[in-house]
Amino acid sequence: MQMKVIVDQNICASSGNCVMNAPEVFDQRDEDGVVVLLNEHPSDDQTEATRQAAAACPAQAIHIEE
Repeated sequence: MQMKVIVDQNICASSGNCVMNAPEVFDQRDEDGVVVLLNEHPSDDQTEATRQAAAACPAQAIHIEE
């Protein structure tokens, strides 16, 4: 089963940890730094970085379904 990523922009702390860990999966809005999900179904080679990004999120705004 493929990983599915869900982000909650309402609680995002704009820390950028997600982008630093998985830049192919996450970005940030220019105006306020809030997370933007680029790929809700990361490839197999992106799953570990995506898990690290979720773990590094101080607001716990990234949720992963597997």
